[in-house]
Amino acid sequence: MSGTNVELTSTEISNIWSSYLKGSMELRFFQYFNATAEDPEVKNIVEKMMEFSQKSLEELEVIFKKENLTIPLGFTEKDVRLDADKVFSDTFILYICHDLTMLSLSTYPSALPDCTRKDVRNFIQNAIEFTIEIQNEITDLMLSQGTYLKSPIVAMDHTVDLVDEMKYLNGLFGGSRPVNAAEIANLSRVIHRARFSKMIMVICSKLASHTEVKQHFSKGRDELEKVLNSLEEVFEKENISYSASGDFNIFDVRHSPFSDKLMLFFVNTCIGMFCFTMINQALTSSLRTDIVTKFTIISTQMKKFYGKGLLLTITEKWLEQPPQALDRKV
Repeated sequence: MSGTNVELTSTEISNIWSSYLKGSMELRFFQYFNATAEDPEVKNIVEKMMEFSQKSLEELEVIFKKENLTIPLGFTEKDVRLDADKVFSDTFILYICHDLTMLSLSTYPSALPDCTRKDVRNFIQNAIEFTIEIQNEITDLMLSQGTYLKSPIVAMDHTVDLVDEMKYLNGLFGGSRPVNAAEIANLSRVIHRARFSKMIMVICSKLASHTEVKQHFSKGRDELEKVLNSLEEVFEKENISYSASGDFNIFDVRHSPFSDKLMLFFVNTCIGMFCFTMINQALTSSLRTDIVTKFTIISTQMKKFYGKGLLLTITEKWLEQPPQALDRKV
């Protein structure tokens, strides 16, 4: 029963529904980037991502109609102004495109194993394959332009050894060991992500028209500044150098190219990935207690911010209700 004539499971409905919202958001960004990017190589990548997003939405609509499911509202032409002035530098556009590939690679691979219907599995598999291919292109371009933010390169101890003392975990009470490779990778990844997210918050707070939304983005900027201060302290104490901040150049514009609804969904989605994927991965693969404590505090605070973002979408009547089962309560 691997064909397309079997009923969709609740998991498959959830996956195609969330994929449609994500895809319609991405399409609006790509359309604007395509209208404002100047670098031919950046524009070529944006065009590929825009075309794939449009094609993906059309494929999802076929499945929705076949199953007599309501197509989500998502984001439409009303959520983007293609005639608006350029906000992001071409390098910043490339960073955002790379971030969106990270979002896809944190959602689609985990969705695939739980899907059984052939058309849904094919859709997710094609999305994964395209994302890997386009991320490789983005990475190669960043490397050639000298804008890729690498993790620190440090000299490593090459001896093979086993941990035989509990003090290996110590980090809170002095006498801590040097950070290991996994911890360096975690710290670097989260720092880079927090820097990017902070600049997104800065831009969105400037562009937002609703006072409450503007204040929410400003609060997010402040929370991410705390994240940076906390984690950069570890590298400073360890005398480990790391990549400088990226080329997050922006331009002043009179009118926002994006609706507040679109920006808030983007921030909620990316902060969700930051809170529930990146931070959790860092927690499970870090061993030094001071680093684990820092990540635990960051996780708690950012999840609170994420929750406030969801409440704000409800207050503004922007949150689409996911498909739900009929009420079976007696």
